[in-house]
Amino acid sequence: MATIILATGAAAAAVSLILWQIGVWQPLERVGYNTLFKVRRLLPHEGWSSEIVLIAIDDESLKEYGSFPWSRDRYTQLLQALKTSPPAVVGFNILFAEPTPEDAALAQAISDNGSVVLAVGWDVSTEPVPLVPEFDQVAETGHIYNPVEPDGITRQVPLYLRGTSAAGTSATFSAFGLVVVRTYNEGSDRPIPLIQPLPKAEEQNAWVNWPGSREDLRPSTYSFIDVVEGRVSPELLAGKIVLVGPTATGLSSLQTPFDQNPPASSLQLHAAVIDNLLQQRFLQRLPWFAEGLLIVGVGVGSSLILASLGFKRRTAMTLLVPISWVAIATLLFTSQNLWIPIAAPVGCFLLAGAGIQVRDQLEKQQIMSLFVRHVSPQTAALIWRNRASIFQHGQLEAQELMATVLFMDIRNFTTISENMSPREVLNWLNLYLGTMTNCILKYDGVVDKYIGDAIMAVFGIPLPHTLVTEIQQDAVNAVTAAIAMQEQLTRLNQRLQQSGLPTIQHGIGIHTGMVVAGSVGSPQRLNYSVIGDTVNIAARLERLNKELKSTKPHTLLVSSTTFDYVHHHFAGSPVQTLQLRGRQEPTIVYEITSQL
Repeated sequence: MATIILATGAAAAAVSLILWQIGVWQPLERVGYNTLFKVRRLLPHEGWSSEIVLIAIDDESLKEYGSFPWSRDRYTQLLQALKTSPPAVVGFNILFAEPTPEDAALAQAISDNGSVVLAVGWDVSTEPVPLVPEFDQVAETGHIYNPVEPDGITRQVPLYLRGTSAAGTSATFSAFGLVVVRTYNEGSDRPIPLIQPLPKAEEQNAWVNWPGSREDLRPSTYSFIDVVEGRVSPELLAGKIVLVGPTATGLSSLQTPFDQNPPASSLQLHAAVIDNLLQQRFLQRLPWFAEGLLIVGVGVGSSLILASLGFKRRTAMTLLVPISWVAIATLLFTSQNLWIPIAAPVGCFLLAGAGIQVRDQLEKQQIMSLFVRHVSPQTAALIWRNRASIFQHGQLEAQELMATVLFMDIRNFTTISENMSPREVLNWLNLYLGTMTNCILKYDGVVDKYIGDAIMAVFGIPLPHTLVTEIQQDAVNAVTAAIAMQEQLTRLNQRLQQSGLPTIQHGIGIHTGMVVAGSVGSPQRLNYSVIGDTVNIAARLERLNKELKSTKPHTLLVSSTTFDYVHHHFAGSPVQTLQLRGRQEPTIVYEITSQL
């Protein structure tokens, strides 16, 4: 059975991995990615770095200076305006690929500033677009190649790309944001540790950890024209990382988990990369093989867990586990910046659950069709719930276990029944047996058999109990059920008396010991039952109730073995000592008098 369960889990994991590899889960993972950011935004968290300031070429600036692209004199004016309280570094998210008459003046302004980073474009052939030579000589450069995923959102940025330099040789190009922080480090007494390029990697991506939305960055965003015209205090920009680029409608459009309609701009993307570098908080992903092992673990683990649960608990787990997984993913995302897959593991769990459910239905049909005709429904249900430990190779295997056996018998049944018609006797007896059976089942007992007017019940089967606490609980359950039967018998006798029917007196005997449990009978007529001296002793104690002479009839006798297990819960008094077969020492018989 365990092999089948493991195979079911492995199959679910294999299907989920295949769906993962062919991209079926990816749309759901992207939705999960976006949702995690939005959830985190609702929680207390660290927003955009205060070291970053944006100078936006916005609609107001275009209205004043005209359509984009502008004359490069505008950027010369900006750099001159920044000289009074210079920023730590200025990064231009603007391509200066074509020469213009104003290049010399701008190159001089860049040289005078000393900490300027310019953008290098990346063409469709995945090669860098070279800068105007004057700028390449006076400024640091970084590529602004930003791949977009199918849903329009940029989630990864290549920190390093391999390409051909202006000299025609192979070179590694750093991302724009990485170069900005590297330049920032040159003037800092506490430089930020930077990710170094891998020697043979063509592309080295980092997962963007978006600190917030465009609106969240607005307090640190100033209009280009306001800065040039002196309407922004220079102290607000002094020592900061200043990024300059277009944000106006139609100039730069880039979707983020927060900004999709309307979108943000690529300037916010570079700000996010710089923030992640400054705060050392890029999103982390598990290695691909670890994510694969995670999915396999979910498939196999969930199949083992689900197979051990009943239908109701399994249904509850089917709802609880995905919610819990999302909660764990959210916790890791918000506290550790770790993005673990959601759709693939949850999908694997649901596939495993569906597989286990189908397997169970087929197995249940087989087991129940085999046993429900031969054993009581209660026993059949227990067999099904605990099938893994007692059902092997299509049969109920015989097993030796510790259990508590209860015998109960009606006093003077023959005399009472002689005064009633057979129909009355049957109805009267069934009313009694039904009431007593409910008490047994309420306290986890199994009705082994009805023997005329007697009931044999067992506590501790069919699932073996090996711990002392479990065996003790079985004994406590048996005595508790017996007391409940006495209480119910009192109420039943009141009803019988009101109906003019004979009242009932019974005796109960209980003993705890080893029994052999299994299928008893022929292949044509099987019954799950227990046999052994423990059964005989319990029956002997039940008969002893009427054999003992006392001023008060005894109704509930237990062996000393049982009393040792239950004496912390029930009061009792010794009534007789018996020499039981197979025992050298006499056995003290106790009468249960009350519940403690």
